[in-house]
Amino acid sequence: MSVLESNYVKAVGFSEPDGVINALPHPVLTIDERDRVTGVNASAETFFRMSATLLRRLPIADIVPFGSPLLLQLAQVRERGAPVNEYRVDLGTPRIGSSRVVDIHIAPLGEARGHLVVMLQERTIADKMNRQLTHRGAARSVTALAAMLAHEIKNPLSGIRGAAQLLETAATDDDRALTRLICDETDRIVKLVDRMEIFSDERPVEREAVNIHVVLEHVRRLAQSGFARDIKIVEDYDPSLPPVLANRDQLVQIFLNLVKNAAEAVSGTSEAEIHLTTAFRPGVRLSVPGAQARVSLPLEICVRDNGPGVSEDLLPLLFDPFVTTKPSGSGLGLALVAKIIGDHGGIVECQSQPRNTTFRILMPIFAGDAPGDAGVIA
Repeated sequence: MSVLESNYVKAVGFSEPDGVINALPHPVLTIDERDRVTGVNASAETFFRMSATLLRRLPIADIVPFGSPLLLQLAQVRERGAPVNEYRVDLGTPRIGSSRVVDIHIAPLGEARGHLVVMLQERTIADKMNRQLTHRGAARSVTALAAMLAHEIKNPLSGIRGAAQLLETAATDDDRALTRLICDETDRIVKLVDRMEIFSDERPVEREAVNIHVVLEHVRRLAQSGFARDIKIVEDYDPSLPPVLANRDQLVQIFLNLVKNAAEAVSGTSEAEIHLTTAFRPGVRLSVPGAQARVSLPLEICVRDNGPGVSEDLLPLLFDPFVTTKPSGSGLGLALVAKIIGDHGGIVECQSQPRNTTFRILMPIFAGDAPGDAGVIA
């Protein structure tokens, strides 16, 4: 907590400046001398996924993990009468998520003996920004590689295929099978290079105000008429969500890719389900290429499945090119997802544990005049 914020909260308590406290992007709680929650802001309700009314009925020990360092820090602040900071503390619980790493700032609250104010600053926001920069760097690497491959590989492959076709006309039946194998393998390599050429396409993309719910509904229909025919898809949308400035076709492409991956992950799982959710999450701001000011990313879209999950060693590399768990996968699908979302000024991340893998996308809203159907869910 900054000195200004700390002094302000100490001076006026938590009842008067509700508008100011609620405007803070970080969870803030006030604690009495018995370690019971007496006040929370809107960000704290969102973080703990409980209403203010419910939170005020509970001691702080009931809403943080058993034995959390936060409880010891409360005692330290009362003993010392001075603020205490602790960094990178995991407050994850089954209710709010398995891993919620935060920086904790605790200070005495005014003159009320034993009363404290607690502010949590979620580390995952900074980590998301770092990961997004990594994803963009990986996409730029693939862009250079794709341009090189297109020039240096496709032309020789055409010659190899042509030579194999000429040999096929005079080959025996046994040799003809080998020439056909050469043609098939060169065609497969050309298709792979064609997919990679997408990364080197730097042409401006036409964008407009897009209702994300219309995109998700279109993706759901495509999925359930094909690869996800036997999988239950659950939709949980915020109907008041504003439109996003995006290219509709590219959004369909990335969400179809994510839903297809989820469908493959839950294949063979009992009670297989895919959840599509949207929400408004204020407070996340990011510097993006081409923009001088920080861009707000309040639109959250999640694709969640109850498959076996992604291994911990693979998770940090998931959006890198050529990383895949599929026997026949190229490892370019999620790299392309990261590139397209990055081109739209957004962030993509993955959190995974058994039966709960979530791909979360944060995107900016459309700032201009929305078209007539921008607020309508199809």
